[in-house]
Amino acid sequence: MVAMPGEDAAEQAAALDRAANSLMNVWSRAHNAPDVPVPATQLRALLVLERGPVNVSALAAELGALVSSASRLCDRLEAAGLLLRDSGGGDRREVTVRLTAEGRGLLERIRLRRREELSRVLAAMSAPALQALLWGLAQFQEAASAKPVEPDDSFSLPA
Repeated sequence: MVAMPGEDAAEQAAALDRAANSLMNVWSRAHNAPDVPVPATQLRALLVLERGPVNVSALAAELGALVSSASRLCDRLEAAGLLLRDSGGGDRREVTVRLTAEGRGLLERIRLRRREELSRVLAAMSAPALQALLWGLAQFQEAASAKPVEPDDSFSLPA
């Protein structure tokens, strides 16, 4: 059942939660394929590195992990040939990690597979439903990425 505009926020959120679960199931099929040699946490790290090289501390912060855990994760990804470590100019503690060509290739294969799965599902939808979905998702993305309004300390209510 699809939530309609007259339903309350809790019902709408529940409908969105169900739809997001379906989307995640389609999405995860690409990640769980036999030729994907890394578990979800390592894949998340690769996705962070796809934006560009970072130091291990920044990677740990992005993953919500301890630096020591992120370092061990990098050990595994480096052993798999998916990332490279670059030591900072003389400071052994400042290590930057970046994707290898193989790491980029893996992410591209996963992305293509995800898009194929999504295309298959979208092709089964009617044109009006697809148009409404894409419009709604664009609106959702805009609302979700909007900066929260900061309170203006100079404003005060009359006494």
